[in-house]
Amino acid sequence: MNSIFDFAEACLYRSDIDEKLELTHRAMQLLRENRLQLTSSGQVLPIEGVRFPERPVLLPPREMPSRKLNTPGGAAAFFHAIAHVEFVAIYLAWDLLYRFRGLPEQFYRDWLRVADEEAQHFALIREHLKAMGVDYGDLPAHGGLWEHATDTAGLLPARLALVPRCMEARGLDVTPALIEKFRQAGDQQSVAILTRILTDEIGHVELGSYWFKFVCREEGGDPEAEYRRLIGEYYKGGRPKGPFNRPLRHKAGFSDAELDWLETGG
Repeated sequence: MNSIFDFAEACLYRSDIDEKLELTHRAMQLLRENRLQLTSSGQVLPIEGVRFPERPVLLPPREMPSRKLNTPGGAAAFFHAIAHVEFVAIYLAWDLLYRFRGLPEQFYRDWLRVADEEAQHFALIREHLKAMGVDYGDLPAHGGLWEHATDTAGLLPARLALVPRCMEARGLDVTPALIEKFRQAGDQQSVAILTRILTDEIGHVELGSYWFKFVCREEGGDPEAEYRRLIGEYYKGGRPKGPFNRPLRHKAGFSDAELDWLETGG
């Protein structure tokens, strides 16, 4: 394979975890060496055919068992949930660059880098889990994350609003407090992993903001108005719930007007 779209198709439509990680890293290496073809090639397959591993068992959010960090198995359950978020994020990055064609080459470079960093995050957390005696797939996982992709398979602005600027942006709000909890518990390994993820995720959301604004303006729309409209139309529940980390969201490309709307509806 020498086309980014061939790599994307393999990562999306094959279910083997280790192969997916290896292909993602190989594609990134080819990109660094200027040996990866970025021109559109091949037919875009339906999103319904995307394949996930048989495990973990996916449950509706309301059926997910609740375990506190300070209970037996609580830390393992927490990191298994994070591993699943990062694993689905690999798919989300690949699907974003696979499904939407005709954009500047930098778009495909950017989202391949995101896929590669998500794969690195997943591998870090998986090793952390194994040290606790758990592997990815041993516990059930949240079954609703991929719906953000299927719901927005035909509309790029909606995908960018819902995935990097909603789902991933939520990590900017909640991760600093989680890092502090592990720091207070003296768990420096968990602190290091979560800090690495948070640092990269700020960049991912910033890319989402950049390309969302780019696409909206190319289509003649106002990005702030389009963000409100698309979140209202596609986000289940009407609007994401706070509290919101304004400094980190500012850094990641959110405007004061967008944050005011998220916080107050005004």
